[in-house]
Amino acid sequence: MYKVVLVDDEQLILEGLRRVMPWRENGCEVVGVAHDGQEGLVVVRALQPDILFTDIRMPNMDGLTMAAALRSEFPRMQITVLTAFRDFDYAQSAIRFGVCRYLLKPSKMDELEEALSEMRRRLGEGKEETEEGTEEKGSEAGSFLVSHALQYMREHCAEHLSLSDVAEHVYVSQWHLSKLLNRHTGQSFFDLIAGMRVDRAKLLLADPAMRVQDVAYAVGYQDVAHFSRSFKKIVGRTPGEFRDSLSV
Repeated sequence: MYKVVLVDDEQLILEGLRRVMPWRENGCEVVGVAHDGQEGLVVVRALQPDILFTDIRMPNMDGLTMAAALRSEFPRMQITVLTAFRDFDYAQSAIRFGVCRYLLKPSKMDELEEALSEMRRRLGEGKEETEEGTEEKGSEAGSFLVSHALQYMREHCAEHLSLSDVAEHVYVSQWHLSKLLNRHTGQSFFDLIAGMRVDRAKLLLADPAMRVQDVAYAVGYQDVAHFSRSFKKIVGRTPGEFRDSLSV
């Protein structure tokens, strides 16, 4: 039996899906439901279903990023989106990183059954795939997540930002985000943050009115010596030497 999880903030839709769909006739069992995206993440990680039916326009949740997170973390899991959100680009993005079906509410029974049939077909094919092939399925989703993570890191790199903060923003575990960053950028989280801070520092050093100490604080360092070491490691010059080179 394939395990199924249902996620929707509308109770009527949840109950309707659970009771009306011919789950057992299709070799499936609903093992869990959730009423919002955050709860959905917890349920999916706990139960690790084969199939997920989910809305991706729920309160306090970036549903597209959530779907990408789940697709990246569980590449074998098949996802069908149920939503009232009519946006072609949004749908294309979801499908690009592996969502099986994108159905508009109210969905017809034949659409739901076709989606279930297709997900079961993909799962059947997946039994013959290698682990490498399975990982490749989540590559588009992983790229999408890394792009969002890097954007968030650039916007907040001058703050006291941890890997945990960024992982929470893109709905994955710290371990999984660390793996994705290394795979897609070739750098660790800490090296990426250091690089972003140095890039910002270069711009600030062009202003002769700003002391090196002020620049260090402005880009997120509390220790000037640490800032100088990090800057030299990346640029090959100290902040002062870099500033001098700008006037040559």
